[in-house]
Amino acid sequence: MAAISLRIGTRKSKMALAQTEEIARRLEAAASDLKVEIVKFETRGDADQTGLLLPHGGKGGAFVAEIREAVIAGKLHAAMHSLKDMPGNEDTPGLVIGATLSRDPPTDALVMRAGVTFEDLKRTRGKGFKIGTNAVRRAAYVRRLFPEIEVIHFRGAADTRVRKLDNGEMQRLADGGEVGPADALIMARSGLERVGLAGRIAHEFKALEMLPAAGQGIVAVECAANDWQTRQYLALIDDPAAHLCADAEREVLWVLNGHCNSPIAGYSTIDGRQMTLTASVLDLEGDRLLEASRIGPADKPRELGRAVAFDLLGKGAAAIIETSRPA
Repeated sequence: MAAISLRIGTRKSKMALAQTEEIARRLEAAASDLKVEIVKFETRGDADQTGLLLPHGGKGGAFVAEIREAVIAGKLHAAMHSLKDMPGNEDTPGLVIGATLSRDPPTDALVMRAGVTFEDLKRTRGKGFKIGTNAVRRAAYVRRLFPEIEVIHFRGAADTRVRKLDNGEMQRLADGGEVGPADALIMARSGLERVGLAGRIAHEFKALEMLPAAGQGIVAVECAANDWQTRQYLALIDDPAAHLCADAEREVLWVLNGHCNSPIAGYSTIDGRQMTLTASVLDLEGDRLLEASRIGPADKPRELGRAVAFDLLGKGAAAIIETSRPA
């Protein structure tokens, strides 16, 4: 029997390729008649390593849009995304998430340059420290935790950011200026693990200390809704628990209509038949934090996500989200 070819698109970064290669291994192990071809894309966000992601349409426009377009056009059977990069406040007609891999650790971590420690950061409340991130959520949380810290714009693939930190390199900006060098970076623990840099973690924030982005730690595979053959293959590697958590957390984004510049977080866990979901909305400076948490049936994730989102709206989340919306 001739092998069936399945083309999966992905970003060219080391981490994205590692994630996609894992998907390919699982698919080929689950279906002996399948041969997976990985197609690499240099997305707008990968090509522009200096500017803010906002002009590209946030993470969705920067890292997701071009690969999605190739799926819609029939050039790919599927696309690999980090779920946290997929916009949750807008629909994408014709596409569905066909599979989610089992969730990696969703927490955020600190990577520090030589000569400074997490104890130094705590003792000084961040005074005199420059910490690099491109995520508005991480920036808002770290300003709450270390009120004297200076947050600087910092871009690049995970391994590239750590190299720039170690070398004391400045971060170039789109306007020709520079910031830095950074004393520390906030990064996803799972991303550091995938590029072999878990040993650089100086401190890991607890999930409820710095609530993760919705979908953080989950790898999603997206395909055309009417491509039933591809959907059947992807179902073979789908992790049901991760998929339920993804549905709950993304429902929060949908109801809140959170845009790419909104510091919104959401994290769910499953214990038996019950799911616990906690979500938050912060202002950009981290001065205001609204949080809501509920427990509900694990098999009704969207209903739980909707209830938590409405709790946040009842506390005034819409006004905070609107103030962070681009003009």
